[in-house]
Amino acid sequence: MILLCGIPTEPPLALVREALDESGVPYALFNQRQFSIMEMEFEISNGGSVGGTLRVNGSRHRLEDFSGVYIRLMDDRVLPEVKNEPADSAMRLRCRVLHDTLTRWCEIAPTRVVNRASPMGSNSSKPYQAQLIQQYGFEVPETLITNEAELVREFQRNHKGVIYKSISGMRSIVQTMTDEDDERLELIGWCPTQFQEFVEGMNVRVHTIGDEVFATAVHTEATDYRYAYRQVGDSAELTGFELPDELREKCVNLTKGLGLAFAGIDLKITPDNRVYCFEVNPCPAYSYYESNTGQPIARGLAKYLAGN
Repeated sequence: MILLCGIPTEPPLALVREALDESGVPYALFNQRQFSIMEMEFEISNGGSVGGTLRVNGSRHRLEDFSGVYIRLMDDRVLPEVKNEPADSAMRLRCRVLHDTLTRWCEIAPTRVVNRASPMGSNSSKPYQAQLIQQYGFEVPETLITNEAELVREFQRNHKGVIYKSISGMRSIVQTMTDEDDERLELIGWCPTQFQEFVEGMNVRVHTIGDEVFATAVHTEATDYRYAYRQVGDSAELTGFELPDELREKCVNLTKGLGLAFAGIDLKITPDNRVYCFEVNPCPAYSYYESNTGQPIARGLAKYLAGN
């Protein structure tokens, strides 16, 4: 039995459901929007075993029976059912306690969890994660994090091109610095920003699931291919890509080294075959890549959750 957690219609979760249906593997849904009809409890015995129950709309599931858990949770504080509730409302408190219970159980559950909260934390600080990435043999772009405009100008003089983006795990649009940006550089005094040398080459997104690897080449002139239409007026082209065996192994080792079971790794391969790694996403929206390439990422995730 697999436990799927999140909004069932969200594409990454929906694709895993389809893959589990095709393979005949049973699953239960922790539908966040149905928190009012769910109950969850667990306990740790003196011997260290973890047991408990999840009740969903009248159905009772033993937590010990879940062989895998896939988590795609949105912030429960902004669920439509509670977003207009007062901060201290009983409904909001019930919702928060239920999600907190789920998260705490996932941290200690003796089962496959994709992914536990603690190892996902490295993505909350891009500079910290970059130091971990280097330990697994990847190059990272030369980086400057500052709130001093003159240091940025000096950094620009030392590189042919410079991009900038957020330091945190919050999504931001990666932009190439232009002359117009120089006019507002003084604003970074209020917000330290990450600047990096621009690396020429081909973007490759790698999804690793256990020992399986799915690589996608991304063809576009945009700085941030996720926003290619906005930046260059045309969508990025995505195609399946075969990684060399050594690079496949490095990606698997990086994912496992960060304590993750499933990850989206952003690479750039230069014309002279140097491999830069920009980020490891611990909760990748892989459906975008699967829908464009036909790669069976959801099927691989379903197989992993089922222990196959």
